[in-house]
Amino acid sequence: MSTKVLMKGNEAIAEAAIRCGCRHYFGYPITPQTEIAAYMSKRMPKIGGTFLQAESEIAAINMVYGCASTGRRAMTSSSSPGISLKAEGMSYLAGADLPALIVNVQRGGPGLGGIQPSQSDYFFMTRGPGHGDFHIIVLAPATVQEMADMTRLAFELGEKYRMPAMLLADGTMGQMMEPVVLPEDTVDPETIPATKPWATTGTQMKRPHNIVNSLYLKPDELEKTNYERFERYAKLEKEECRWEEYLMDDAEVCVVSVGITARVAKNAIVAARKEGIKVGMIRPITLYPFPKAALAKAAGKVKGFLTVELNMGQMNEDVKLAINCSKPVNMCNRVGGMIPSADEVLAAIRKEAK
Repeated sequence: MSTKVLMKGNEAIAEAAIRCGCRHYFGYPITPQTEIAAYMSKRMPKIGGTFLQAESEIAAINMVYGCASTGRRAMTSSSSPGISLKAEGMSYLAGADLPALIVNVQRGGPGLGGIQPSQSDYFFMTRGPGHGDFHIIVLAPATVQEMADMTRLAFELGEKYRMPAMLLADGTMGQMMEPVVLPEDTVDPETIPATKPWATTGTQMKRPHNIVNSLYLKPDELEKTNYERFERYAKLEKEECRWEEYLMDDAEVCVVSVGITARVAKNAIVAARKEGIKVGMIRPITLYPFPKAALAKAAGKVKGFLTVELNMGQMNEDVKLAINCSKPVNMCNRVGGMIPSADEVLAAIRKEAK
């Protein structure tokens, strides 16, 4: 059984997290993600969970670290400047091989920037958001339904590969309202730590102590650990890449976009098809791992690519790398909180198709 309700994207994330067994939220308010914290502050006390508004974003991510070490599902959320403050803690989570959910509802920057939507944290999140050699799983929803569904997926993938996972949305996705189906069945949070033999749950004198740590003073031991971690990343890239293809069977132009701009781009593609332009779209769902193989395959038949994004061309570079610069990769972009219209994207598609 399931129910369909009208929810904001931010609220859908919060409710989905609760329904998949998260009982521990640590955060700090910042627009445009504050509704996640507000929702958790109302719901968690009623279900025996923990809501804690920390004194800072730095404190919040380190509380997540401590909670995650016990095997519990823990999460935090913020927006771009707040995520910068969490970067050290994300590196510590990765260094200790701890799964946790981090939500970034992006706003414009750099600096304080503005409170309008952006996709300008793409490089920051996909290149390893913090010091050292590491990655986190990065999922990019394009609907409120996906914001709910990917919340569960982020927890599950993070636990499978023992690494932090991020839901990377733009401000529009966090604030918009759409019907969303929420599952009735819930995950019993008490059963989750038992599935994690590394968790610090207390030995009861039945097993050796588990130690959660990211400090390795012996260089050879740290080197070995990093190599092992990147073997997991390679498996993640091989088995967990996700993307959506739209009208790509006969496409001669391939649009690549995520989040709100992918929705705008779909409308432009429909209009372009009516004009006889053979255009389709590949929408990456996992930004790390990036769907390189799907783009490389498309490069074998299309004339060129067009990225549509709310930044100065960050994903554009990943598309060029994925196709080894074998075809032209152009861009239709807006920044500063502006979103391109369908007409702007259509004009860029027409130019690309000439």
